[in-house]
Amino acid sequence: MSSMIGAWRSFGQDASVVKQKVKPGTTKRTLTFAAPYLGLLSIYLLVVIVDASIGIVNPLIYRRIINNGILQGNASLIVHFAIIVAVLGIFDGALGMTQTYFSSRIGAGIVLSLRTRLFEHIQQMPLAFFTRTQTGALVSRLNNDVGGARTAFTDILSNVVGNLITVVLILGAMFVLSWRITLAALILLPLFVLPARFWGRKLQAITRESYDLSSAMNNLMVERFNVAGALLAKLFGRREDEGKSFEEKASRVSDIGVKQALYGRLFFTALIVTATCASALAYGWGGVLAVRRVLDVGTVVALVAYLARLYAPLLGLSNVQVSVMTALVSFERVFEILDLPPMIRERADAQPIPPGPAEIVFDHVAFRYPSPSEVSLASLESIAVPDKRIQKTVLQDVSFEVEPGQLVALVGPSGAGKTTITHLVPRLYDVQAGAISINGLDVRDAKLDSLRDRIGVVTQDAHLFHDTIRANLVYARAGATDDQIWAALRDAQIAGLIESLPDKLETLVGERGYRFSGGEKQRIAIARLLLKAPDIVILDEATAHLDSESEAAIQRALETALAGRTSIVIAHRLSTILKADQILVVQNGTIVQRGTHNELLTQSGIYSELYHRQLAMPRAAGE
Repeated sequence: MSSMIGAWRSFGQDASVVKQKVKPGTTKRTLTFAAPYLGLLSIYLLVVIVDASIGIVNPLIYRRIINNGILQGNASLIVHFAIIVAVLGIFDGALGMTQTYFSSRIGAGIVLSLRTRLFEHIQQMPLAFFTRTQTGALVSRLNNDVGGARTAFTDILSNVVGNLITVVLILGAMFVLSWRITLAALILLPLFVLPARFWGRKLQAITRESYDLSSAMNNLMVERFNVAGALLAKLFGRREDEGKSFEEKASRVSDIGVKQALYGRLFFTALIVTATCASALAYGWGGVLAVRRVLDVGTVVALVAYLARLYAPLLGLSNVQVSVMTALVSFERVFEILDLPPMIRERADAQPIPPGPAEIVFDHVAFRYPSPSEVSLASLESIAVPDKRIQKTVLQDVSFEVEPGQLVALVGPSGAGKTTITHLVPRLYDVQAGAISINGLDVRDAKLDSLRDRIGVVTQDAHLFHDTIRANLVYARAGATDDQIWAALRDAQIAGLIESLPDKLETLVGERGYRFSGGEKQRIAIARLLLKAPDIVILDEATAHLDSESEAAIQRALETALAGRTSIVIAHRLSTILKADQILVVQNGTIVQRGTHNELLTQSGIYSELYHRQLAMPRAAGE
């Protein structure tokens, strides 16, 4: 039965895969992942050979039972060989389980190695990689392609290798018994293979459509079931229309499932009919030859038994090219990502950031965002419209210093380059010209762990994982004690709320932290930063879009977070940076003004205009 399933699965694979060209060396590279399992592979092949040999022995025993037992009236010999057949059957079943274990063990080990390397490699990708690629495409590579590689690799082990040995041994035994009947039985094979290929093409089309419809159905569920999508659907959606839309997609998937089941049954039925016809041929022709004393009865029975074992593995081998190419293409799609070099790399001679209070220096920095070809793959952006725009320079000749313990604020219109400046400090991107240094060490020469250990960031939309409060906090500092966690929560002005919750630190925050308000999420994010205790703090409009009460609580938390730390703050509300040691006004990627609040107010320019505009807004609202 397993050989029949393997044969059907190979015909269900996309035959067009054989037309694809894989890169030179893909086969050799694929085999390197199997190298650690050479010992298990050797044992597996030995088990396959023994199992196939047992399949050869049984029909020969049937022959002896009939010729030397039944026809000779030797009851003891019949019982003796019957016991041997039973023992061999049990042993054959055990060998089948052993084969499954070894093939699955080898396949699982290869996939584990491949999936782990892929995950680690993706984590090294720069932020630009994730801004361009589709999350679903990445997940597909980790799940579908890696899983497909495992399935194809396991099929090659369990079906191709096993079937090849089985077919060779069976055909050899059959030709020895009767080459005429053997050739006649083989003539029937094309009568089944050709229709099977036709059904396979039909199944491939159905399978592709099934994947597309399942993807559309899953996408509809994901978009409607996440918090933001559910809110939008409740406010603007039409429940009945969406229900009908989902029912149509689900109904089509259901119909295709029925078709797949029917094609599967048709395949197995046709295989059984073909084997039955071959058996009828063997019995008819062989029986006539037995009557004429050309063949003995036992040989006829043995030939029929061999035929019952022959067609499924022979059919599987007829489609072996598809199985091999499917495996290679799956591996190549994984290698495609592994071969994409991370733009941000740690140099071999990288040094840790020098200890002591942190000083940040921007020295004539110029920067442009990388082009798609530099950071991504077209196959990971298949739905996205290709970006053909020329990448322009975002920052030009940016120079400033942040002394240890100072607070420097960045202000300016949207799109001026403020967030880009903050992204360059933890080296989320590399500059094209100039340099950024911390304590005199260029960040490109620093160890990445050392660099990011010294920096803490709170963004405008603080992200929380769908996990407990504790898990979200210790993400910044593994091994933090409860005392340290509660101290950070108190300093972040959020401890009272957490203590009031039934599960306290074990409370689930919900998807993206939606169980908490915007101000509460920000304070949890600040607590996470305080728990990390970095030397450098970066705030990207952390108080924007909050009500006055939440803003006041966060301001108190930030006073603790910023105390004694070197800080860069992007300010949306200028009232939050009045005490900044230096304010930098950014416009079109350059610093057009710098100074303290009082100094900038005395100058005509963007800052004074922004300040007076914001100052006038509350007054206008009060009127």
